This record gives sequence, structure tokens and C-alpha cells, in this order.
Amino acid sequence: MKTEVLKTAGGAAFSVDVEDWFHLLEVENAPAAADWDDLPSRVERGFMRLLDLFSQKGVSVTCFFLGWVAERHPHLVREAWARGHEIGSHGHRHRLVCSMGADLFHDDALRSRHVLEDLIGEPVRWHRAAGFSVTENAPWFFEELARTGYTHDSSVFPAAHGHGGLPGAPVAPHRIATPAGKIIEFPVSVVSVLGRPLCFFGGGYLRVSPYLLVRSMARRVIAEGRPVAFYLHPREVDPGHPRLPLSAKRRFKSYTCIDGTYLKVSRLLDDFPVTTFGACLAGTSAGGAARANA
Repeated sequence: MKTEVLKTAGGAAFSVDVEDWFHLLEVENAPAAADWDDLPSRVERGFMRLLDLFSQKGVSVTCFFLGWVAERHPHLVREAWARGHEIGSHGHRHRLVCSMGADLFHDDALRSRHVLEDLIGEPVRWHRAAGFSVTENAPWFFEELARTGYTHDSSVFPAAHGHGGLPGAPVAPHRIATPAGKIIEFPVSVVSVLGRPLCFFGGGYLRVSPYLLVRSMARRVIAEGRPVAFYLHPREVDPGHPRLPLSAKRRFKSYTCIDGTYLKVSRLLDDFPVTTFGACLAGTSAGGAARANA
């Protein structure tokens, strides 16, 4: 596939992966999908808290909804849309890309897009894989994504990552040409620290990093001519959500510093003029060398 890095004006984009407290990946004690409907949902509590914060700050963001959540909480999709936020898909059942295979991924991504489009009455162009789980073991990913009608994606973690990652991928937004069409990829933002690409801008990375470090690293990304991409989950601003019995390491990654996340996000919104992923990339053009990927 041919990859072409895009010229951007920097800036900052913010996104929310709209999933519930039990949608953790690669956790031994995670509830089976067949049992999800029997669990108490907390997604509305955390998500509405974020929507109200965004309204207070006067910003629009991109909301990547699980299709499963959208089916059970359609009012959340409509509310986000009514408030001017961009709607994207987080897949339907929150499964790792490499665990599905091309056909199952195609069906999962397509089902989620149809659910969301039926709710807002507009095309849904953006997609984000569960856990940023695009790896070299899924070389079909971008072609299948294009076949399902998406044109934009934010699934690539361009470094080693707990759910896979794609080390060596471009760290800036780029266009990928596939036999089924082109995909514009807005990867997770990373910064080189002592020669290693590190992320400070979402999930556990954002929660545990001191605010001044997050702000400094975000400004560094922008100074390099790249837009910085922040991301969060509703459970991360809902300190009262139920906890799963996890190993000490995973408990640290999933639950540490949740109490301070809301304030940290509020400060980010004061310090950075965030917008949607689509608005952040508006007016981009091709730049840099194109390269062929196997």
C-alpha cells in the first residue's frame, strides 16, 4: 500500500471512546459479551459529564461510539450530535482487530456504521479500532475498512503497545491508498523521548502523567507541525464505576488516578483550542515522501 504523509497546521483534536466500564480488553475476568446486558451501565453518567464539560468550554470533539452502546443508548448518540460533536465508530463489539480476521472485522465495522448513521441521518466516516489494535498481523485492515465505506481512521498506535501497536508507522496524519479506496489515518500522538516513541495524551498515559508534562509534550507535538490527539473514556471521569478483579499491573493501568482525570481534562481544554478530528485535518494537503508498504 502507498502511504503519503499529510501537511497539517498542528492544532489539537480531542476524542472520546464511548464504551462502558466493563469493556476492558484482554482481561481474564472481563464479563463475556453475552452477559453485558445483565450488568449495570455507567456509560451515560461519565459521558454526559464530559458532554457538559465540552459545552461549558465551548468545544466540539469526536465521539467514537461502540455500536453496541449506540443500540442500547441511542439518546447519547443523538445528544452528542445535537451538541455539534463529530460521530465516529469504535466498532460494534469491542474486539481486537487481529482476533477477528478480515471477514468478521468487515461485518463488525459495517454494522456499527449502519447503527450510527441510522441515528444521526448522516454518513459516518471516522473509525477507531478497539484498543488501537492494528498490527502487522492484520495487513488487510485498511482495505477492509475502505470496503465498509469509511474514509478516515484513528486506530494506529505508532509504537509498541499493550494491544499490539504498529511500530514504524508514520507519526503524522497520512493517506493510505488501498485497492478498495483511500483512508486518511490520524494516528495516536507520540513523542520521541530518549529515542523511544511515547504517548502522554490519552487513557492511562494521560491519567498517570503529571499535567505539566502532558502539556509540555503536547506543545512539542504541535511545534513539530503535527496535530496532537487526546483521547478518553467515559469511565475515566466516573470514579464511582464498578471495578473488575484485575492483576496489580492491570489495575494500575486501568484505574490509577481516575479521581483527578476530570480536572486534568478541564485544564487541557483551557490550554489547548481542541476541536474534532475532522476539523483538525480540514485543509490538509499531501507532503513529504510517499512510500510503499508491504
